[in-house]
Amino acid sequence: MFVIGLTGGIGTGKSQVSDILASLGATIINADRVGHEAYLPSTKTWHEIVAAFGRGVISESGEIDRKKLGGIVFSDPDALKRLNSITHPRILEMIRDRIGELEREGTRLVVVEAALLIEANWSSLADQVWVVTSEEKDVVARLAARNQLSEESIRARIASQMPQAERVRHADVIINNDGDLGQLRSRVRKAWREDARTRDSQA
Repeated sequence: MFVIGLTGGIGTGKSQVSDILASLGATIINADRVGHEAYLPSTKTWHEIVAAFGRGVISESGEIDRKKLGGIVFSDPDALKRLNSITHPRILEMIRDRIGELEREGTRLVVVEAALLIEANWSSLADQVWVVTSEEKDVVARLAARNQLSEESIRARIASQMPQAERVRHADVIINNDGDLGQLRSRVRKAWREDARTRDSQA
């Protein structure tokens, strides 16, 4: 099995790249969706988050309201560090379990899409790291349209993450998302073709 770790800052287009890779035959593990499972009511992670941040982060359905929680941690580095110390080990364990299941099923290529792949020291999960990049002005425009967040809130979230230049230093493959969807598809397919020899040699 060959594992690609796909990462990039908020709003850079990781999910679009992930969708394109899925269309090319990759099996996707989305760390954010795995994280949602870790946040489910009555789990150990749920109890630890409520203990750390209070019952105000619980939604009416009983789940963790990640928007409320985000409003707390993205403006407070210490709070973000505390949250990460709770969630990262559990999510890593769940991703490793899924990779193992897929390998036993005979899956040949897996993409782990994770915004915090590098920051959380999850790069060891992958044979290669792919980083999606985008200019900050484009990220702000995407998130304002998609999430209805204020520019101030968006820039606070960007500032809370690893700088893009640092993330790129860890990359085996860089996908620049500074054009339209058609251009992005072309770049991903080109990287896929160029990378096929490496994948095949390690299969």
